Amino acid sequence: MTTPHAIRPLDLPASDADTDAWLDVLAAARAADLPELPPPSRVEVAGRLRVPPARGRTALWAAEDGVAQLLLFTDEENRHTAFLGTLAVHPRSRRRGLGTALWQQVRAGLLADGRTSVSVEIEDGGPGRAFAESLGFENVLPMAWYVQDVPEAPDGGGADPAGYTLLHWPGLVPDAWAEAAAAAHSAMEDAPTGGLDEQTLSWTPQRLHAAQQHILDRGAALSTVAAVTPQGEVAAYTELVLPDPDGPRALQCDTVVVPRHRGKGLGRAVKLRMLAEAAARHPNLRTIATTVADDNAPMRAVNASLGYRRERGAAVWQLKL
Repeated sequence: MTTPHAIRPLDLPASDADTDAWLDVLAAARAADLPELPPPSRVEVAGRLRVPPARGRTALWAAEDGVAQLLLFTDEENRHTAFLGTLAVHPRSRRRGLGTALWQQVRAGLLADGRTSVSVEIEDGGPGRAFAESLGFENVLPMAWYVQDVPEAPDGGGADPAGYTLLHWPGLVPDAWAEAAAAAHSAMEDAPTGGLDEQTLSWTPQRLHAAQQHILDRGAALSTVAAVTPQGEVAAYTELVLPDPDGPRALQCDTVVVPRHRGKGLGRAVKLRMLAEAAARHPNLRTIATTVADDNAPMRAVNASLGYRRERGAAVWQLKL
């Protein structure tokens, strides 16, 4: 099907030409909207356009100066909803209806698949917020990006917390620890989610390894640091992803402390050890970025103690269809 803007669906894996065109749109949009950030790398973009998602099906649309990417969840908890990962228009083609035309394709795909809601993460201050509001999206989870500089000579991460051992796992969590790590992932159920329709997953070792393998298959680097007990429990963990292993910026993903182990400094301990490991293993790494919900005061306090500073506001916006 064609549209006045010649929007066409793309299949995975995308061709090299489509990948280059997609990267051009994203790089130009970021330079215009978030010039303080490094440009997206081809490794990251190619990985997303080559590897199917672990949690669902991806739908892609492209025009000469615009792109859209939709994740349709297939886990039982979230078959009713979806996540809009990308909807971007090159600055030279904005205000000509291309963004609206892309959204119409996305919305048709959502309705055809029986979805009743869709969410998207939007940065404050850019064109995305006004566009989302015009479509009826609502801010359901205010948050912010925080960033930490990576020291050239880290101190090694400090001593193990009393009663715990800190372990570092590059790549997949070892099989011997997968069940305990999956149980710790399930402790994220009490993390702030605002009014988001997307439900927290029930983690199993198989689901954990599938999610981690997906990150690696996209060409990214993944590391986990865990605080473990003598009884074999994962009491806390943090994950770090480098979308481009040779790039200057990493993403601190989940950081979780199991409820009965809170109040012992484990969140700070695993993050501090991760900082040391990342600096030692990735010499081009300059910053680590993470998002924290505005309602998550404990994690914001931990991050502040480690030198994180607020970079920019953001939020998860949601539309009920």
